[in-house]
Amino acid sequence: MTGRNDTHAAPDRGSTPGGLAALEAAAREAGRRGAPPVERWNPDYCGDLDIRIAADGSWHYLGTPIGRQRLVRLFASVLRRDEDGRTYLVTPVEKIGITVDDAPFLAVEMAVEGEGKAQSVSFRTNVDDVVTVSADHPLRFVAEPGTGGIKPYVLVRGRLEALVTRALLYDLAELAVEAEGHGGPGIWSEGAFFPMRGAVA
Repeated sequence: MTGRNDTHAAPDRGSTPGGLAALEAAAREAGRRGAPPVERWNPDYCGDLDIRIAADGSWHYLGTPIGRQRLVRLFASVLRRDEDGRTYLVTPVEKIGITVDDAPFLAVEMAVEGEGKAQSVSFRTNVDDVVTVSADHPLRFVAEPGTGGIKPYVLVRGRLEALVTRALLYDLAELAVEAEGHGGPGIWSEGAFFPMRGAVA
């Protein structure tokens, strides 16, 4: 993908912390035959693990950054957000709660093709998922408390979203146009219009 890049990936170094080794093995086994079908799995809840995804997209275990980007991508592949609003690491045999400060992913690169209603806007995330904004992967705008600004989120899969980085927000804002019947500016992608005026705190 070409376009604006705002990647802040940690270097891939070191070994897996001991407490994560079993989870890493389970995640690898779950994804052996392609993308893990986490939405179809219904394992027992096994409690929480002290893993936190910070607002800047970095992952932490017991307060220490996880420096192996391959491990981060592996764990990201078995993430799921449930109806209770919580985010879990899910394998066929266990469901483990983690903490997410904002969104589990960051949109760090944007590509645009076409214009007007024929425009297509795509994002690459910090864990290398690529998603094209559409009715199935909507873009929503949320008011940022205390700043008067807005924060865009794009649905990646299931209920998991990526926060569009501030650097890309400025590029995204340049694509905003008025559309009849929507009462304000927004973004066209894949024939769908995503209004910015609906941003709420």
